Amino acid sequence: EAVPESGFLIITPGVRPTGVAQGDQARVTTPEQAIRDGADYVVIGRPIVGSLDPVVSAQSIAAQLGSL
Repeated sequence: EAVPESGFLIITPGVRPTGVAQGDQARVTTPEQAIRDGADYVVIGRPIVGSLDPVVSAQSIAAQLGSL
């Protein structure tokens, strides 16, 4: 609400899919909630690169976001 809509992009770090540990992040949100709250881009680093299968993890998150 504090940022004018014209020309600004909102990038939200600290995003964790539901069921993934918070880790060292003080505040986290799910990808879905970040998008609902107005994020244009979400940063989902460690939950993807730290998973056993990063490609599957990224595809799963993308599929969840595709349903919004």
